[in-house]
Amino acid sequence: MSASTFKLTLHIWRQKQRGARGEMKQYELDGVSGDMSFLEMLDVLNEKLITEKHPDGPVAFDHDCREGICGMCGVVVNGEAHGPQAGTTCCQLHMRTFEHGEHELWIEPWRADAFPVLKDLIVDRTAFDRIIQAGGYVSVHTGSAPDGNAIPIGKNEAELSMDAAACIGCGACVAACPNASAMLFTSAKVAQLALLPQGQPERFTRVKKMVAQMEKEGFGYCTNHKECEAVCPKEISVQFITQLNRDLLRASVRRD
Repeated sequence: MSASTFKLTLHIWRQKQRGARGEMKQYELDGVSGDMSFLEMLDVLNEKLITEKHPDGPVAFDHDCREGICGMCGVVVNGEAHGPQAGTTCCQLHMRTFEHGEHELWIEPWRADAFPVLKDLIVDRTAFDRIIQAGGYVSVHTGSAPDGNAIPIGKNEAELSMDAAACIGCGACVAACPNASAMLFTSAKVAQLALLPQGQPERFTRVKKMVAQMEKEGFGYCTNHKECEAVCPKEISVQFITQLNRDLLRASVRRD
């Protein structure tokens, strides 16, 4: 083996289908380059399993952009959502992170009742879609795109809204939270509209609808562990949860 490559022992969750019994399976992978991304390493493993006609077959995992934009690739690596590198999605995580340290990786899907496992490392995250559908939009007919400077917006408000809008809906916050809470995701989607003039008319009905849908989906309650902020690949702040709670309290005493 050359000095630029190393060997990995991989423990990966294998589950044939939704509701089936799953278990951790062990695989050995040699010749791993530090320049590989985490997903490229899984690609190489799958090529090996296919070539060897392994009875387990290739590992199913979600991915799309491979640029840290879509949020599809999330898995738990050695107990940490998206792995040990802060502010990084799995597709941006390079194997050099593990080259001079731990050569044994435990890879699991998100663990939450609201995110049922579909196969291996793939989970059903459509609960997030339903939360957004409950109120994460502006329901006015705007016609064609308006001029970007038509409505004056303060610099602080614009930057905070953009910070909230950076959420890619990967679900790492849910996977890391001991309560499987979706408060960071929901608060980011609420805040990106609540901070802008266009979001004001429906601000308080929006927060009530989205929180109600979040609870309906079976996510847990936030108890301020802040694990969500620690693992978020876009480093969304828990300050948005504070704002959501404030708006929800105001919404509960308003007469709409």
